[in-house]
Parts: sequence; C-alpha cells; structure tokens
Amino acid sequence: MTNSMFPRGMTRRGLLKSGMAMTAAGLILPAGMAMAQAEPKKGGVFRIGIGHGSSTDGYDPGLWDQLYVQTFAAARHNYLIEIAPDGNLVPEIAESWESADGMTWVFNIRQGVSFHSGKPVTAEDALASLNHHRGEASTSAAKPFFDAVTDIKVDGTNLVVTLNAANADFPYLMSDYHLPVMASADGKIDPTSTDGCGGYIVESYEPGVQATLNRNPNYWKSDKAHFDQIVLLSILDPAARLNALMTGEVDTIDQVDPASIALLESRGAAKILSISGNAHYVFPMDARVAPFMDNNVRLALKYAFDRQELVDKILAGHGSVANDNPIGPANRYFHAEMEAKTYDPDKAKFHLKEAGMDKLEVTLSAANAAFNGAVDAAVLMSEKAAAAGITITVDRVPDDGYWDNVWMKKPFCASYWGGRPVEDQMFTTAYKAGAEWNESFWSNEKFDALLVAARSELDEAKRREMYQEMQTIVSFEGSTIIPMYNNYVMALSNAVATPEKVSNNWNLDGFRCVERWWFA
Repeated sequence: MTNSMFPRGMTRRGLLKSGMAMTAAGLILPAGMAMAQAEPKKGGVFRIGIGHGSSTDGYDPGLWDQLYVQTFAAARHNYLIEIAPDGNLVPEIAESWESADGMTWVFNIRQGVSFHSGKPVTAEDALASLNHHRGEASTSAAKPFFDAVTDIKVDGTNLVVTLNAANADFPYLMSDYHLPVMASADGKIDPTSTDGCGGYIVESYEPGVQATLNRNPNYWKSDKAHFDQIVLLSILDPAARLNALMTGEVDTIDQVDPASIALLESRGAAKILSISGNAHYVFPMDARVAPFMDNNVRLALKYAFDRQELVDKILAGHGSVANDNPIGPANRYFHAEMEAKTYDPDKAKFHLKEAGMDKLEVTLSAANAAFNGAVDAAVLMSEKAAAAGITITVDRVPDDGYWDNVWMKKPFCASYWGGRPVEDQMFTTAYKAGAEWNESFWSNEKFDALLVAARSELDEAKRREMYQEMQTIVSFEGSTIIPMYNNYVMALSNAVATPEKVSNNWNLDGFRCVERWWFA
C-alpha cells in the first residue's frame, strides 16, 4: 500500500472528480488455500450462521449495530457508493460523483433501478434516506456524519450535498452500512419497511432467530446475487456455529474460534478465510464514572495485562497486538511509530499511585457475544493485573441480550469494532464527544478540534500529523482499552465459491457475501 494519499498519477482534484480512492487495506489468506476462480453460476440456498443477532433487531437503518443486521441489510439494500474488495470506491446507486472543492458534492443517481415494490429509485429517495439520519430528532448512529452538512438538495437526477468545510473523504461516509437508499413518500422513508432495491427480497424475518430472502428477479446487477435464496441464522454460541457447519446445517459461519481451525482442516470439512484489516477487539471504560474518569486509572489498566498473550491465546495468531489505537495498520495514516505499551506492573502501580491509590478493584462484564473469546480474554487480563495490585472481577453475562443490556450500560465491558476505511469515519463514529456510539462516553476538546481541522486539511504532511496526534491522544488519554487487531476468520463449506479477492473492510466480504459469493 502506498503512503501517498492518492493513486499514482492522480491529483486531489482528479480524485474528487473520478470517485476513485486508494485501497483501504491488504488481504491475507491462509497458505495453500485455493480460492475459486470459476465463473459464478446461479442457484441454491445459501445458509449463513452468524454470531450476532437480537430479538430487538429491526428495519430502522440508524439503529443497526452488529453483523447480523448488517448482512441482512446488504442482502436487500443498495447504497450510494460501495467499497469494492480491493478497497476502492465504486458506483452503486450513485452512478458517479464529483466535487470541485471538497465542500459541494454532486452524486448522479443511477436511472432504471427499481425497489422491490416496483417504485423507481430517484434522487428524492436518496435525499429522504440521508435526511433520516439528520436533525435533532434523529437517533441514528450515523448522525455525526452529518454534523458538517449544511444542505442536501435534489437537482434533476443529482443529489447535491454541501459541507461547511472541505472533506476529501466524504464519499467514503456514503458507503456506511447505516445509509441505504430506501423508498420515500412525502419526503420521508419508512424505517419499518421491508422494501429495498438490493439483490434479495424479504420472505420472512424473526429478529434474533432467522431471516429468509429470495433473489430479486429484477436486480439491476446481473452479475451479482447468485443464490436463489438466502437464509441468515443467528447462532450466538461459537460451538453451536461450528457444529452447524460440520453437520451441513449451514454453508458459512463467521467468527470461527481459531482453536477449531485445525479440527476443520484435518477433517477437510471446510475452507478457512483469515483476513486482516482494521478490525479490533476492545474494552471500553465509562469515562463519566469513578474510577474511570481518572486517566491515571485508565493507564494503570492499560499497562496491567499482556497484549501478546491475548493475540497468542485468544486469536491463535490470527491478528496482531494493538496499542489502544482504533486506527489499524491498513489505514493510510496509521501511527506505527507511537510508543508501544507492554505488560508493566510497575508502571501500572505508578499510575495507580498518581491516582492516589495503592490498589484498584473493578468489574469487567464480558460475553462471547461481544467477540469470540471475550470471556477468556477478560480472565487473562484479570490474572495478569493482580501483580499490579489490580483486582478485575470478571462478570460472565449472558450472550443473549448483550448489546441491549450490557454494552454502553455497564461501566467496563467487552466490545468489538470492524474498523473503518478512513480515519475520520472511525473517529467520528466512536470517539467524537457526544457521538451515538461513543461507547466509553469519552470527551477531549483538543481531539474534537483536530477531528474537524483534519477533514479539510489539504496538505498531506499536515493531515498525517493531525491524524497521528489524534491516535496518540486516544491511546494515552482515551477511555478504551484496545489490546489486539483481529483477523476476520470465517469457515466456508467446500461447496461455496468466492471471488479471488475477498473484502477486508468488514466481515463476510464486507457483508456482501450474499451477493458476491456462489455455489461451485
């Protein structure tokens, strides 16, 4: 991956006008794995066992929060812009986009596309879809993306978005999974509607259990959506997911326990995809409450465990050590030279002393619904922290209802992030003060000021410096422990074929396995 902001030979103006973008991340596949090269063919029922899902899941795009609803959305919806497997931005409902100054963006809406209901997709639908995430009344997790938006309007077949300052990365935001183009009426979308313009039409849906969708016979992408039917199953327990694959009840599972890979390979039961990107496992601490409001306490905890041990034992090597930095190695401004934190009980004790303490007792709530191995990771952290005078009591909470009852409810818990293709998107979603998904409720004025300034900084060196300073602030002053970058580890039955390159921007081929994969 080049360190240049733009592809070779392309200027900033060229990038803004073409809609192109550099590759977001690399691809790592297990040695010896043969990826299918045959031409895709239509047919079959594709069943996916997903380690997420909740009875409270719904159709409102602003509330989607985990892999099950994200994949369900990718099956039935299209977006203005898609991130291709190589990390480049490619047209979807927006046939093209351009900006002369990075402030006013013009998205030309593709003609001839229809919703499942038969209604043509229009620029007015795109306008209403974006406006759903704007305004004081919006509860959308994507609402922070629109803080810089001063106006959105329709001009013929174009959607025109005006910002208060230049942002060369704005098209990336339009690929966010919260922002599908949905059918509108009287200027608003219906957030309870099953209608979409994607490759599959909803037949039935029982939240937290199963969704069944059938191929859209009128899908405008003739080279995508190969299966006759998609069945998405919520299987929270890792052992149950593995068993479902091995007994032929499903064709693909996500979040494979690395410890089970040898078993699958020895039996020839499945192919393994292990793909690195910017995904990371985290332990947010509520910065509003004691003792986590004290940064010395947070630093004590960050030095009180062995990060490499977690990578070795929880990820079985399918990942790498993280330095409490949500910006991953695949991001273009990743701060690789930042001072690394290692297991150091004496330094942890020092920070406790700075906080006026000689010991610390905290409770860490965890379930494998947060990420596979979350409970074991919490136990390992607890064992190591004891040497620093820190007692971490691990509260093993139920998988079911974790995202409703624990996440952003308990002051110290386990969580995960898929990462984001650009720094601004990651920081705006999870670290900006007041953001809907700022899961640690952290606030830092200097960070927020840099976040705004970096978006419109046109000097490459200065922009890099700003984003790297922000990474340092989050790492050493933030309220989230980020011990490791995890690979996306999936298992596919031998009947499932994939393109040569599988996306690393999200799990399950950027959620798009439902339209990119097929049966060999």
